[in-house]
Amino acid sequence: MYVADSRAAAPAAPTSAEPAARHPAGRRRAVGSTVLALGTVSLITDVSSEMVTAVLPLYLVAGLGLSPLGFGLLDGVYNGFSALVRLAGGRFADSGAGRHKTVAVLGYGLSALCKPLLLLASSLPLIGAVLAADRTGKGLRTAPRDALISLSSEPSARGRAFGVHRAMDTAGALLGPLVAFLVLRSTVDGYDAVFTVSFCVAVLGVVVLVLFVPAARGLARDPAPRPPRSLDRARLVRPTICATLLGLATVSDAFVYLILQRQLGVPERWFALLPLGTAAAFLLLAAPLGRLSDRVGAWPVFLGGHVALLTVYALLLTHAHSTVLPYAVLLLHGTFYAATDGVLMAAASVDLPEERRSSGLAVVQTGQALARFGCSLGFGAAWTAWGDRTALTVAATLLAVCGVVSYALRPRPHPDDEKETA
Repeated sequence: MYVADSRAAAPAAPTSAEPAARHPAGRRRAVGSTVLALGTVSLITDVSSEMVTAVLPLYLVAGLGLSPLGFGLLDGVYNGFSALVRLAGGRFADSGAGRHKTVAVLGYGLSALCKPLLLLASSLPLIGAVLAADRTGKGLRTAPRDALISLSSEPSARGRAFGVHRAMDTAGALLGPLVAFLVLRSTVDGYDAVFTVSFCVAVLGVVVLVLFVPAARGLARDPAPRPPRSLDRARLVRPTICATLLGLATVSDAFVYLILQRQLGVPERWFALLPLGTAAAFLLLAAPLGRLSDRVGAWPVFLGGHVALLTVYALLLTHAHSTVLPYAVLLLHGTFYAATDGVLMAAASVDLPEERRSSGLAVVQTGQALARFGCSLGFGAAWTAWGDRTALTVAATLLAVCGVVSYALRPRPHPDDEKETA
């Protein structure tokens, strides 16, 4: 894979009249420098955020003594609160030229500032407030960041671009738990040290974003010229419904790791390493599955990822004690993310005009985030009332039903899409 500068002023950038001339048969299309810069920002930021994520379940449940219901509430806040601000962030990013980067900087900066605040929070309301602020930052930055990736990539190679970005992002997710594990083993006040180091790393990510990522107005646009068009809300309905339905049955990572830890009796000091398996599979498969989505279509790959998640639930329900079980669960869990995270954004981008791309992606992300928020609350309540096995059985059944419905409702190719990607 070679690197091409994505700035519009670059003399080698292809003109709209000859997009195919730059890509001879059999030669891979470029992944722009903007994608690589954003991937670097995400890598650094994910080292920071995953350091916290890796220790947070154990810190809250074992350290502060929260019940599964209490943890489900906080985990829902951590993963779903961003939905309340994604639409606002997407709209603000689209409201003026070059604001995508500005909104992204605000989002990354807010999340960085929340890391040291975890040192001061010791009660459920305070921790919830800090996590809500952290997720507000994520909500602000996600849609503008994905819009920047989409705007700097050719329509026929967006799956690859998002795959490369997610692979770099996941490299950070792979390193974060490892750093947290090393910090916990080498310090006396382990959790405080983890939160402090996480803050320092997050600040570095903001610096890289400010210095090396161009504003949206400096990006190469889609090669096929077309007049500005408004956001076609009707064409967003199916992607949003599918993402929302499947999100309703997507059990939080933390619950998957807690069930796996309890089932296998993993010592607490090794708990922070469980996300490494998911991250490793995600890292290895994100780019290949992104390329596959460019060839066969995004929706078959996206739905196939949820089949992998359903298999994870089935394996956890077996209560087997095989040494192969944790590796199979973590491999399939990472496959689920590799086949769904960036692929969904690449698929949704097809229906969105450049001037409304951030807003449109925010709509899809909001539906998915709200659904996962509800799933965290529901799963935590079901675990508290009936136990983890019953809660997981309900989640697996719901996922199977939502998968069938989503397959029936999946978006079909539109004639305009074929013209844009030809």
